[in-house]
Amino acid sequence: MLPSSIQISGEPLSGAEVRDICRGLRDNAVRLLSLRGCRLCDRDFGRICRALAGATSLAQLNLNLGVVSSPNRIKQLAEALRTNRSIQSLFLHGSPLTDAGLALLNPALALHPALVALDLGDCMLGDEAINLICGLLPPDGAKSGDHVAGMLAVAVASSRTLEVLDLEGTGLTNQSAQTLLDMVENYPTALRSLVLAENSISPELQQQICDLLSEGEEEEEVAGGPGDTQERQRAREPAAHQRGSSSWTGPSDPSSQMVLMTSGLGDSLLAETEM
Repeated sequence: MLPSSIQISGEPLSGAEVRDICRGLRDNAVRLLSLRGCRLCDRDFGRICRALAGATSLAQLNLNLGVVSSPNRIKQLAEALRTNRSIQSLFLHGSPLTDAGLALLNPALALHPALVALDLGDCMLGDEAINLICGLLPPDGAKSGDHVAGMLAVAVASSRTLEVLDLEGTGLTNQSAQTLLDMVENYPTALRSLVLAENSISPELQQQICDLLSEGEEEEEVAGGPGDTQERQRAREPAAHQRGSSSWTGPSDPSSQMVLMTSGLGDSLLAETEM
C-alpha cells in the first residue's frame, strides 16, 4: 500500500483518531500528516511523537497554529526528531516556541539528515532564536565546518565501533560543540576520545564533552571489571603520530575505528560522511 496523507484542521482529536494516526505512522502508511490547529491532550501528543520517531515514510509534518503549545511538547517533538530520519518539511507556524523552545529544538534540527523546509513564522522568536536559525543555514550555499560537523554527528551517533575522533583545527565553533555535546549526552555511542583543540570552542563546552565521555568509560569499567578494562584500554591506544605525517596506525583491535581530521573540512569529508 502506498503512503497516504492525513489532514485534519481545527478539530479536537479523539483517542480513537490518535490511535489510527499512530498505527498509520508505525506501519509507514503516512507520507503527509497535518494536524493544523487541532486540540489533543498531552498524553495523546506524546503518543504521536513516539510514533513519529520510528516513521520512515513521513515526509511532511504540519503542526501549525498552537499544536506544540508547551515546553513539554517541545521536548517530546525534539526527541522524536532526534530519531526520525524521513521528515523533509516541518511546519510549526503560530506555535508559542519562544527563544527557549527553539533552543530545545535546535540540536535535533541541526542533526536531522533530511529536513529541507522549516516554517517558524509567528513563533514568538527573538534575537537568540534568530541566531540559532542562522546557524542552520550554510552561508552562500556553502557547507560550513559547523554544517559538516552536524552531518558527521549523525554518522557517529549511529556507529557502534568508532572510539576516537580527532577534529583538531577544523574550523568548528560553539555551535558544533553543542551539537556534539547533545550527541554524546543522548546517544549510546562507543566514542571514548573527541579532540576539539584549536577550534573556536569555549573551554567550558570542551570540558563538558570530556566529562561525559569519561563518565561513559567509568561506567563500562565498573560493569566489565579490571581485566576487561585493561584489555579495552590496550585496544584503544593509538600508535604515536606526528602532525604532517602521511601514516596513521589504528588501534590493535581490528574491529575498532578511528577518524583523524586536522584540516580541510570540505567535499572530501562530505564524501566520507555519505559513505
